[in-house]
Amino acid sequence: MGESRDTLVSLTGVDLGHGDQVVLPGLHLHLRRGERVALLGPSGAGKSTLLGALRRRLGNRAAWCPQQHGLVPQLAVYHNVYMGRLAEHSALANLWNLVRPLAGPWQEVTELCDELGLDGLMRRPVAQLSGGQRQRVAIARALYQQRALFLGDEPVASVDPHQALRLLALIDHRHATSVVALHQRELALSHFDRVWGLRDGRLVIDAPARDLSLADLDGLYPDADGQRGNAARRGRP
Repeated sequence: MGESRDTLVSLTGVDLGHGDQVVLPGLHLHLRRGERVALLGPSGAGKSTLLGALRRRLGNRAAWCPQQHGLVPQLAVYHNVYMGRLAEHSALANLWNLVRPLAGPWQEVTELCDELGLDGLMRRPVAQLSGGQRQRVAIARALYQQRALFLGDEPVASVDPHQALRLLALIDHRHATSVVALHQRELALSHFDRVWGLRDGRLVIDAPARDLSLADLDGLYPDADGQRGNAARRGRP
């Protein structure tokens, strides 16, 4: 009973993919309330496919931060963040907000952007921002949705390690449960409760982060063995 109550998503032998193309066959995993999960694996392993499946199953319970940001370049930072809760307002209010920002949302978005280091950029078009700034706008939009779960497809890929830790802390502060695709293996071990590791269309790691090492995570990446071998050969006298 306890597991049933705490399990948010349960996949048991499910094939995941796109149309007729199966990317992750016979997948078994469970997402439980209160878990912070790091999702790792090489490009093409199926991370985005799995996140998409979780989004469909969780619906409007989950905030979403996509890999390509999904921002409107011509619109200001404020309007891009505001879009996270566009459905909560009437069409007339949303139209008016384009011309004259609504006082309440403006204050909320300003405070959130200040926390994300975007202060002073509220009126700047997203097209004029750096890659790291755009990534933070995408995170701000997801946080502004104010949902219990956070799903992110490499949301801290374009920022330095210090900023990545700060952004993950902000995500944790607002979301009891999260699944975040990463490339930073050290962050997966130091900041998350659980790790899901994908390789060759299979879930090969599903374990608490405290039980794993960097060597375990290196095994997810097909080039890791070759790189270590080359490094060892270069070090020979």
